[in-house]
Amino acid sequence: MDPRLWLATVSGAVTLGYLAIRKLLDYDPREPPLAPQRIPIISHMIGLYRRTYNYYSDVYAATGAPIFTVPLPGQKMYVVSSPDLIQSIQRQHRAFSIDPILMKFSSIIAGSSKESDAILQHNVYGDDGDHGVAHESHIALREGTKPSNIDEMNRDMLREVSSSLDLLEPPIGQTKRIKLYSWLRTTLTSATTRAVYGPMNPYNDQSIADAFWEFEQGIMPIIINILPILFARKAIAARAKVSQAFYKYYTSNGQESASLLTRLRYGVATRNKLPVEDIAKIEIGGTIAIMVNTIPAAFWTLFYVHANPALLASIRAEVEACIETARGEDGTVTRTINIVTLKANCPLLLSSYQETLRYVGMGTPVREVTQDTYLDGYLLKKGALIQMPTRVVHSDPKLWGENVNDFVPERFLPENKSSRPKESCFRTFGGGKTLCPGRHFATNEILAVVAVFVARLEMEPVDKEKGWEAPTSWNTGAAGQIMAPDRDVEVDIKRREGVEEGWRWVVRVDKGDKVFRMVTEDFGDE
Repeated sequence: MDPRLWLATVSGAVTLGYLAIRKLLDYDPREPPLAPQRIPIISHMIGLYRRTYNYYSDVYAATGAPIFTVPLPGQKMYVVSSPDLIQSIQRQHRAFSIDPILMKFSSIIAGSSKESDAILQHNVYGDDGDHGVAHESHIALREGTKPSNIDEMNRDMLREVSSSLDLLEPPIGQTKRIKLYSWLRTTLTSATTRAVYGPMNPYNDQSIADAFWEFEQGIMPIIINILPILFARKAIAARAKVSQAFYKYYTSNGQESASLLTRLRYGVATRNKLPVEDIAKIEIGGTIAIMVNTIPAAFWTLFYVHANPALLASIRAEVEACIETARGEDGTVTRTINIVTLKANCPLLLSSYQETLRYVGMGTPVREVTQDTYLDGYLLKKGALIQMPTRVVHSDPKLWGENVNDFVPERFLPENKSSRPKESCFRTFGGGKTLCPGRHFATNEILAVVAVFVARLEMEPVDKEKGWEAPTSWNTGAAGQIMAPDRDVEVDIKRREGVEEGWRWVVRVDKGDKVFRMVTEDFGDE
């Protein structure tokens, strides 16, 4: 063996052994019980590597513990599997804070300057009152994405979605072949970013959009932050290209003609004196927030609806009953789909969408313990991290029943409420202070795509042998909260029988519509 390799192996083993002993000695019996492991520290690392987002579900299945301790090299972790404990953590947002993690994550993935890192970390624990980038950003996000404040974004987004579907629809008797995930990524990248960033949207340039997705795929080595210049060269170069585009956007005042959300977020950054160069770098994190999960959610909703012919027929009938048809003086037929009408009259569509989010949700909200705190009789120590894996809650048969591992499109129908757990067990959008603020906009976007798709088009997989066999999702990016498919699905698209050439399709959302309530917090959100 090469002496250098032997030395590195021995050094690594000694280091891991030291960390394992240190972590075990550091364990306090008042803390949550230790997760079982054959080899201290190493077993958890191997489990997380092999099973990724399913590992904590495995541990929970073996222990049934509502909270357990997972010691990892350099970091103690408490994993929470109980929805009631998760809600308790969400209510104690000072003792269990997301802000230090968000600000550190923002600076690492953005590659911002030390000057800006100090600004991001200022008052991150809220000790000096409700000011600073962390706190003010939460306010801006909530205000900018309130249902009453996203009408303009909805209109811009729906216009882009309709236009893309016009281009997708083939002439009568012809077929068009596409890769479904790729088509959705292109379409929704354009529709979402134009709605958020306005006419001067940097992603109008396809090369910038491509650079963002290259960065997103290579984000893990940047987060790990061990020699990223060696292990993340392509991702760093892609990030620089996106940042330069946003620098040009901000210095040209592109934000002034953008959405309220973008204007509010830019205001937070400038009030806190972040340099424009770093505002441009940090905005790549904003793009992650608005983009990375909507696309796989739309993909899986379309996939599972089309994989079940009876379900497709039923949803198609629901949507058809909601379409308004009008004929103009020139004979032009206009067919209008109103998202408000869909939400009120398509319970199976909404249930299928929510079941999709349950079925493929795999996010893990994280908090930092900012002070020694007792939770359910257990001591949680300052400096430790709390993880609340969505997958554990969503795959618990004690909550969802014996069919928890099946896709059940009727699960969220109103008449089935008594047979499913309370709303707090649905975790795809998180909850509490960090409840996903863009959930209403994303829901409108996905419902629009699915409804117009089933109303206008027929779709079948090209690979008849695989059919609607679901792709695996082991390689989902580090920023993903929804599983992304490991392979694309090639499909043939044709116009539905009875859909005439020359029909004009319109999708709209009436102003002031009530929200589609999926999480506990929505029941006070109008």
